[in-house]
Parts: sequence; C-alpha cells; structure tokens
Amino acid sequence: MFKLFTNDFWDITARLILRNKIIILVGIIIATFFFSQQWDNMRFTYTEANLLPDDHEINTTYNDFLKTFGEEGNLIVLGLKDSTLFTIDKLNAWNKLSEDFKKNGAVETVISIKDLQKLIKDTNNERFKLEPFIKDSISSLKQIEVLQSELFEQYPFYDNFLFNKNSKTIRTAIYLKKDIVNTSARKDFVINTLLPTIENFEINNNLDVRISGMPYIRTLNSQNIVDEIGKFILAALLVTSFIFFLFFRSFRATFISLIVVCIGVMWTLGIIGLLNYEITVLTALIPPLIIVIGIPNCIFLINKYQHEVKLHGNKVKSLQRVITKIGNATLMTNVTTASGFATFILTESKLLKEFGVVASLSILAIFILCILIIPIIYTFLPFPKDRHLEHLNKRWIGGFVNWMERMVKQQRIAIYITSVVLLTLSIIGIYQIKISGSLIEDMPQESDFVNDIRFFEKEFNGIMPLEFMIDTKRKKGVMKLSTLKRMDELEDLIIEIPELSKPISVVSLVKYSKQAYYNGNPKFYQLPTAQENSFILSYAKNSSSNVDLLKNFVDSTGQYARITTFMKDIGTDKMERIEENIQTKIDKVFPKDRYDVTMTGKALVFQKGTKYLVKNLAISLSLAILLIALFMAYMFRSGRMIIVSLIPNLLPLLVTAGLMGYLGVPIKPSTILVFSIAFGISVDDTIHFLAKYRQELQANHWKIKVSVYGALRETGVSMFYTSIVLFFGFSVFTISSFGGTVALGALVSATLLFAMLSNLLLLPSLLLSLERSIANKEVLREPSINIIPKEDEDE
Repeated sequence: MFKLFTNDFWDITARLILRNKIIILVGIIIATFFFSQQWDNMRFTYTEANLLPDDHEINTTYNDFLKTFGEEGNLIVLGLKDSTLFTIDKLNAWNKLSEDFKKNGAVETVISIKDLQKLIKDTNNERFKLEPFIKDSISSLKQIEVLQSELFEQYPFYDNFLFNKNSKTIRTAIYLKKDIVNTSARKDFVINTLLPTIENFEINNNLDVRISGMPYIRTLNSQNIVDEIGKFILAALLVTSFIFFLFFRSFRATFISLIVVCIGVMWTLGIIGLLNYEITVLTALIPPLIIVIGIPNCIFLINKYQHEVKLHGNKVKSLQRVITKIGNATLMTNVTTASGFATFILTESKLLKEFGVVASLSILAIFILCILIIPIIYTFLPFPKDRHLEHLNKRWIGGFVNWMERMVKQQRIAIYITSVVLLTLSIIGIYQIKISGSLIEDMPQESDFVNDIRFFEKEFNGIMPLEFMIDTKRKKGVMKLSTLKRMDELEDLIIEIPELSKPISVVSLVKYSKQAYYNGNPKFYQLPTAQENSFILSYAKNSSSNVDLLKNFVDSTGQYARITTFMKDIGTDKMERIEENIQTKIDKVFPKDRYDVTMTGKALVFQKGTKYLVKNLAISLSLAILLIALFMAYMFRSGRMIIVSLIPNLLPLLVTAGLMGYLGVPIKPSTILVFSIAFGISVDDTIHFLAKYRQELQANHWKIKVSVYGALRETGVSMFYTSIVLFFGFSVFTISSFGGTVALGALVSATLLFAMLSNLLLLPSLLLSLERSIANKEVLREPSINIIPKEDEDE
C-alpha cells in the first residue's frame, strides 16, 4: 500500500502516466472537446455586479422598492448643448428622432420637448386641460422664440428634467420596457438601434448628441469587458511565452508550454459555461490568470527535465524523475495558490464566490494538464540538443545567486533594518488608504460614454438614480397636504446638496397644478393651501400625458410615494456624509409612528456593496493566512517555522497596502483582490525554498548554514524565473482600459516582486538567525509530507 504524496505514490503516478500516454492524451482531447461544448452556456452579465448577499438589509430595501415601483434603471437620456439646435430644421429633426424611438418595440415611452404638456385652466368646464408646447412641427422662428421663452422662464416643473435653463442644454428621456432592462434585448437595442440611429442623426444635422443612463452605461461597459478578454489572453500568451523563450532559448519548449496553457484556458471557459456563471469583470480575468500561473508550472517541470538529462543523459529516467521529484512540490504550490482564491468562496458575495470557484478549479486543472502533457509530449520528442541546455550554465544567473548568498551572509542586519523601515513606512501609508464606492471610477476614462457621464454630471448633476420611498402606512396617504409638505421639506434639503440633482416627485406635479390654476403664472409654482388643495388635487389625480407622471411617483393604493434624484459619481466618504445629513432630516420631518422612509437606488447599493466587500477582504485574507499556516504546521510541526514562513509573505502585502495609501489608490472591488491573489502565489516560493531547505538539513546532518545556502543556490534560479514571468504576466493587465484592472495588475506585479526578494533575502536570513530553535532534529526527523524525495540528496 502507498500513501498519498509519498515517494511510492509519485513513483506509481509516473509509471501510470508514462505507460498510458495514448489513453491519457485521448482523455485530454475528449475532456477539452466536452469543455468547448460548454462555451455556449457562458452568459455575459446584463446586470450590475451585486456585491451584497441577497438577504442583506440594503438589498431587501432595494427589492421592496422594485416591487412597488418596478425597475428604476430603465432610463436612457440623450443630451444636446448647441445653440444651433434652436433652428427650424434642427429642432424638427430632434423631435422626429424621438418619434422614431417611440415606434421601437423595446421602448415603453419617450419624453422630449415635443411631448411636454402645458396645464391650461379651462374656465368654461371648470377643469384643467392639457395642451402641447409644440403642435405638429415647428414652421417659424417666432414659434421657437415663444417656445424658448415658455420653457426657460415660465415652467419650472420641467427645469433640470428635460432642459437646463441656464446653459440651454436639452434632454430627451427614453424609457425602456422594464422587462428587457436585464436581458440581451437591452444590448440589442443599444448596439443595433440606438447607436446607429444617433450616429446618422449627428452626421445629417452636424450636432453632437450625448448619451447616458444606466442601461446604456451597463451595455457599453459589458461590451468592453467582453472585448478585453481576447486582448488579455493574447497579451498574456505573447508576454509569458516571450520571457519563457528568453530563459530556455527553445522554440520546442515554448510551443509545448503554449499548448498546455491554451488547453487550460479552454477548460477555464468550459468551467464557467458548465457552472452557468456569467462573464463579469472578475471572471473575465481568470483565463489570462491561468496563463500567467500555468507558465511557471511549465518552467519548473521543463527546467527539471533538462537538468536531469544533462546530469545522466537518460531521457526516460529524466521524465520519471520530473514527475516524482517536482510533481509533489508543484501540486503543493498550486494547492496553496488555489487556496488563496478559494477563500473568496466563503464570502457572502455572489460575485466573489463565482470568481473563487472558477479560479481555484482552473488552477488545479492547469496543474493536472502540466503534469500529464509535458512528460508525455517529451517522450515523443528527440533528445534535447546542447543549445537547449545552455541556459543552465548562464553566468548572469550564477552572479544573481552569488549576490543573494553574499547579502544573506554579510548584510543580514541591513536586510532586517530595511524590512523594519519598509514595515514602518507601510503602516503609515495604510492609514491613508481610502475606500471608493465610485460606480464609474473603474470604467474606461477615455471612452465616449464616460465623457458623456461627465457631461450630464455637469449639466444635470448626475445620472445615477438615488431613490426615496415614503410609506405613509395608510391608503391614499400620499396626497394628503401634510405628507406633501413633509416631502417638500425633504426635497429642499436635496436641492441644497450640490452632488444631487433637483428631485422629481408628486410634489412637483401638485405645484405645477397650482401654477396652472393661476393661469400659468410661475410665481404660483408652490404647494396649494388647504383651501386650494381639494380642487387642484382632483386634476392631479386624473391628468396624464404619454407617461402617467402620477403613476410613476405614487403607487396604485396611494400609500407609497417616491422621490427620485440623480447623484454625481462621488466617493464613499462623501456619500456617507450626505446620507447622514439626509437621514437626520428624515428623522426630524417624518414621525416614525406615521411614516417609514427608506433611501435606496443602484448607486447606493453599489457603494454599500464596496464597504461590505472590504470586510470580506479581511475575512478571505485571514482565511488564506490560516490555511497556509496550517499547511506549514502539517509540514514542519513547528510553531516558529510557521512564523518564519509567514513573515516574508506578509511584509510584501503590507508594503503594497502602504503604496496604495501613498499613491492614492483606493480600496475598491478590483484592488481588494490583490492581497489574496498575491499571498496565494507568493507563498509558493516559500514552500519551494523551505521544502528544499528541509531536504538539505537531512542531507547535511542538520548543519543550518550549509543547508540554507544549498537551498538558496538550488531554488533561487527557479524562483527568479517564475517571479519574472509572474511579474510581466500580471503587468499584462495594465493594458486594460478599466482603471481597476490596471491597478490590480500593477499592484500584484509589485507585490510578487517584493515577495521574491523577501523570500530570497529575508527568509534565509531569518532561518540563519533563529538557527537551532528551528532546526530541531526531533521536529524534522520524520517530516509529515516529503515534498522533495530523498533521491535529490545525491545531486
């Protein structure tokens, strides 16, 4: 009998692999075909990433709002700021554009200048009637002058909704059907109808139309994510294979590695499809991630094969030793990396869970592919030529190893002082880190749709909806004057906040009704008195234009009202202060026994989600550290060894966090991933080093110094190679147009570079300084996992 991870296990594994080459290759081809069939099940996300658990209080509030008033993110806005619009031909063309959109099946309704209605007092019938600002079409400049005068001076109801009276910017509101907002039909409308129609309009009329609104932003953002997957995969393949070739100077070895990682990417996409997961901004990172993690596996295995061939010239024995000697070490390093990602599965966020599941399964899959494909392919290939083995004698690598050894021997105090200084500076930097809840900060900043967002923020104070739902706790309670006055008081506070737009609610409609009652005099745009109320409200309840405004802002029972405002893209800190001020006002104005007022909306849900994610970061990182600590404890049975192994991996994380503080890189969903990813990968170097160190201890009769320097010389080259590949591999993400992905790539690259130096300088220094307390013979005499078999002792 043999136990898992022992020499016997790996000997048997090697024999099975090398004797069943054809069966294994056929099995891999069948599995790859199966996974490729699952690609059809991959879905591109049509909703925002919900960072909160479904049962979280914020989500529950938001879902209650949706049940009462329906989907709130169904508005697309078109904007124009051009003085030439107010000419006969261009204004008619603008109105025709709106009419064309009304005919589309995806559109519920469109509100443009042509759809605006004046409330006119009908004294004969003692009622109000609706009259359009524009009848049919514009035919004279006089009509345009009257229209501008009425819109910009006499009707405040529409100000900041369809126009900005100060800058003369005009808007058209397109409401999509609520049932298509979170489906592929929304994408079809935006890409195939909206954009081509607007483009034609711009060309024909020489006007620059701005487009925004959540359905539009989400569609273009999702499209960018999809477009970047291919770009990342190609860049990762090119960069890692180029570095691989520089190290090995062998087209054959490079090609074999590319085959392995390409199959790994196919399996990854298949896993996403098999599990019916959506392609999100996170899962889109996994295929290039697998290339970056898979190439170091190939380096370890091919490097070992060439080393063995050079040593004794027996190809079959070399391939067997590749599996028996490197198999276990590579398995352990891949398991620790997968564990770093798997900790995300234990968070409550669906987005992170899916990322954790796919990433950890894909990392284990790439290990299986490497250990099977590389030895099997080499059995069919001729003996390596001398030029393929030249890299093993590179002088500059020897110089790098000698420099490390010299530093550890002679400059240990300097290494400790540098580490303490870095730690102190990092802790200072950590206190300067901010949390960002910005919805558009990570979006491509140079893209047209982000520039359009900035345009609408400037002209209309934002496009991200913030909603207030007022529950009066009784039917028809909304239309009571006391309720309307309380709502008006809350709206006055919202108007005072520069980051929020002018609110829209039933209050505005009631004010408009009073203005109409007094023959359209804008001075009377205010809430009616108790005497005026009964007559004026009878109109408000019955009036409607193409969009029933009352229905939009009061539910069918009259118990619930909503106030909608739009917010600028602001940070979490500022938003929390605004929320606090508004909540204080709500508590003061709305008695809790009579009203229940909640604040919600997509922007608020996203910001709360970011805050929640930071807590999850601490949990997932702590779990990753605990898992690695347990693994080290199982390997070495020594408490001090756990500390020694964790210090060189925690220091780079703290340095990176400090850098984020100094450089002003905020904590957000994308940068949150840096720490768990970097920790899971950097600890691989520690495992390789400590495993070799322990084997050297056994071979050198527990002589610490000899063993440390032996391990440093043996593992230093491979650790340097893999760290360089990982550094440049993760740097690929900096070509992204998404700010978060750029930050992720740069920060992980920097962390892994620090981690390499930490593992090659600080780790051996700690081992030498703590000498006997760690190298306890009783502890190490019977290791629990023999990562590097004893056969290595005579090399």
